[in-house]
Amino acid sequence: MEPLAWIEGLALARALRGSGEFYMVMNAAHILGIGLLVGAILPLDLRVLGVLRGPPLPVIGPFLSRMAGIGLGLAMLTGFCLWSVDAREYLGNAAFRWKLVLLALGLANVALMHGVGWKRVMATGRPGPTARILAAMSAAIWPGVLLAGRWIGFL
Repeated sequence: MEPLAWIEGLALARALRGSGEFYMVMNAAHILGIGLLVGAILPLDLRVLGVLRGPPLPVIGPFLSRMAGIGLGLAMLTGFCLWSVDAREYLGNAAFRWKLVLLALGLANVALMHGVGWKRVMATGRPGPTARILAAMSAAIWPGVLLAGRWIGFL
């Protein structure tokens, strides 16, 4: 059996296809995850860029970063569940493929940010040029993931 057919045959996928209420709750949880992610990461990115003023980065950074991580985890978990309902069809959708590419870029950007100076930014409260560039990229990538996700239903 091909992997995508196997995914579509999972008990969870069958349950989601069989229950409008379950699908609705999963979809709402996905939206909640996206809201937590984007609602935390954009203010953090804008604060790192110096666009927003407010509490020092060492005060708000860990909290917003943690909330974005929780949102990302929830969105990815529920996104996989929603994708499993019709995996082959989704992979045929150009917007879904763009979403996956942008998601991979966003995850790589997170890894870079946390690998090249996040601790320094949190210790000093002063982001360097690399952190600012990565924050600018993040501020562009995550809304792009959101837009690509919304675009799926229109193709």
